[in-house]
Amino acid sequence: MAFPTDSLDSQNKLVTMKYNYYDLDTTILEIRNFLDSIDKLKFELDEQKALHRESWLAIQEKLRIDWTYDSNAIEGSSLTRGETLFFLKEGLTVEGKPFKDFLDAKNHAEAIDWLYETIKDDRPISQSFIKEMNALLLSGIKYTSAINSEGQKVQKKATPGKYKELSNHVLTSDGSIHFYVEPIYVSDEMDTLCKWINKNIKNQHPVIVSSITHYNMVRIHPFDDGNGRGARILMNLILIKKKYPITIIKNQDRRKYILALHQADNGDFYPFLKFIATSLINTAQTIISELKQLKK
Repeated sequence: MAFPTDSLDSQNKLVTMKYNYYDLDTTILEIRNFLDSIDKLKFELDEQKALHRESWLAIQEKLRIDWTYDSNAIEGSSLTRGETLFFLKEGLTVEGKPFKDFLDAKNHAEAIDWLYETIKDDRPISQSFIKEMNALLLSGIKYTSAINSEGQKVQKKATPGKYKELSNHVLTSDGSIHFYVEPIYVSDEMDTLCKWINKNIKNQHPVIVSSITHYNMVRIHPFDDGNGRGARILMNLILIKKKYPITIIKNQDRRKYILALHQADNGDFYPFLKFIATSLINTAQTIISELKQLKK
């Protein structure tokens, strides 16, 4: 989880502006093999969906629950999958759990619904689009976590849908502090990202475009909160637009996910790309298996 900070110390910063991978070499054989495997799975999944249209509706609802649970759990939500399902189905909270965790579940599920509506309307990806997404994810959230100048964790007023005004950072596994893009550069960086997406979504493989988009949303970290969830939603928006299965990054793979992001920060994007491709393959294989089971 990233925290905004109200003190700037350029001596200790590791600003992640060096690598964006917009010109990534995608001709590497191992990457092409991953993409070929995904394309074959997509073909099989399309066949299964056509055969089991009613079952597909049930699978979509399950994916909505799984995606919401795992994405929020990665960010520290205490809700189990069962509690997430119960709350989204019945609207009832569970005693002893923070109310914010339930609000995060509600917001994430509604952001998924909004996502599908925007795809129907064929809305282009823009800064205002991404701000709207963040506002949905933080709807009703009054405060977010921050680190003050003494290094203490404090609460600051939430600003849904607004770019950060203070620097934000994350504590890495080796104890170092990793700072994201400075607030003064965020608007330009996001403009570049949106233009890159809208250009490359037309002619590059969706897994390549969605992975690079995901990484850059995390690299920039444009908001005080909701950046990780937003990055995963934006990734899946691109996949859905191109008729590919979504990628659910499982909470149990959180450590691998963070390590792959860290490797990308240090100049090696391929572990992250392979991680996303593997997560998509696992998601697609699970969907195909469940569709076949529902047929029986």
